[in-house]
Amino acid sequence: MENSSSPSTDANLIAQNTANSQEFIARGTEPFWNVTVNRRGIVYSTPEVRNRRYPYTAPLAAMGRPADLVRVYRLNGQPSGVLVIKKVNACSDGMSDNVYPYDATLILGNQVMEGCAQKR
Repeated sequence: MENSSSPSTDANLIAQNTANSQEFIARGTEPFWNVTVNRRGIVYSTPEVRNRRYPYTAPLAAMGRPADLVRVYRLNGQPSGVLVIKKVNACSDGMSDNVYPYDATLILGNQVMEGCAQKR
């Protein structure tokens, strides 16, 4: 039987706990969408879909990388429902002069949407 707690596992849990301590808003254009992430839940909205709620799940962090570099949130209740937030030098939404510190990729089923994100 494998030991359920190893130094590597403990380090991953610490990274995950650090990674989930922030609130984010991710948004995209063409098509327009946004996702808010906080400990109360994950909420997806578009002009057609208002406030589709998912339970909060702690993000997965990239192994061997700082917790703030990459966060992967799984959206329960969706086949292939995933939000990936990655720290970048600059992300532009293409419609405004706003520059965001994170890139965002939202995957819902067979749809892949790209956008930007920031801490709330």
